Amino acid sequence: MADSVLVAMSGGVDSSAAAMLLAREGYTVRGMTLRLWSAEDVPLGELQSERDAKRVCDQLGIPFSVCDHRDAFRSEVIGAFIRAYENGETPNPCVLCNRRVKFDCMLREADALGIDKIATGHYARVEYDAAAGRYILKKGEDPKKDQSYMLCDLTQEQLSRVLFPLGSLTKEEIRAIAAESGIATATKKDSQDICFIPDGDYVRFIEETTGKAYPEGDFTDAAGNTLGRHKGLIRYTTGQRKGLGLALPAPMYVLQKDTENNRVILGTNEQLFTIECTVKDVNALSIPAFDAPMRAEVKVRYSHSASPAWLYPEDGKIRVVFDTPQRAITRGQTAAFYDGDILLGGGKIE
Repeated sequence: MADSVLVAMSGGVDSSAAAMLLAREGYTVRGMTLRLWSAEDVPLGELQSERDAKRVCDQLGIPFSVCDHRDAFRSEVIGAFIRAYENGETPNPCVLCNRRVKFDCMLREADALGIDKIATGHYARVEYDAAAGRYILKKGEDPKKDQSYMLCDLTQEQLSRVLFPLGSLTKEEIRAIAAESGIATATKKDSQDICFIPDGDYVRFIEETTGKAYPEGDFTDAAGNTLGRHKGLIRYTTGQRKGLGLALPAPMYVLQKDTENNRVILGTNEQLFTIECTVKDVNALSIPAFDAPMRAEVKVRYSHSASPAWLYPEDGKIRVVFDTPQRAITRGQTAAFYDGDILLGGGKIE
């Protein structure tokens, strides 16, 4: 059904507004919540977020269902999240989840229902470039809410079937539209945390999930001089200053984690700045391939601004050389490559 769309409903205002806007445009809309995580054994449909999503669908007069994909989430996202920390990285689970779980599972559910398109409440835009024969992912119009970075690992197949109804709107406009329409979630606060760690205590989560105690080791400076003892590598990330538990004559920051020797290497703020990094697991999205040196703007964290750089393809990876040094480039985080508003692709910082 080409005029039908399956909307991923989180129970928040963005996905609620996405469903409402598509219904207004004349699509036959169906809402669905993917149960990806729950710390409690709650029957499907009974989590607060699922009840909120159902209330909105009832208001809109559209069908709603909840589907259980917790097994895929545990294996594809939580397992990778824990392994990354154990390997000295600082992962971005949302980027991985979008490709491997959310979009993949939504498309399989849509196929089972005979529905051609899916939609989400992401602030991003997708367009078709007829000359290139490719779908193009672009930034959302609202620079404060643009979420294209989180979508840089999607595939052409996924882009070809997704709608982003919020891409040309601001968050303020979405809340106003939802309030005017009497949508039940219009004033609901946005979620800021990793969905499976709502209290933000990822160390506790990892220790409880694995049953492991991560050993203490040395804090050292870049020359190898011992500065004190750390409480386990998983507790630290590049650029961190607070929570080191050291009394030092000058501020020190985490420069890197040496997993082979169980060391956390500290240094000055100036030592955090580097001019280049290597990106692996590269995904070309809006272009066919990264097969020649090219200019781009590169984001090394969701909260960072994109900075101009050269991209040099080397042995299946990309060496990124920035015009100006960047602070706290972190192993395991996502690097996203842009040409203006167009997200070219991305990968994982090595």
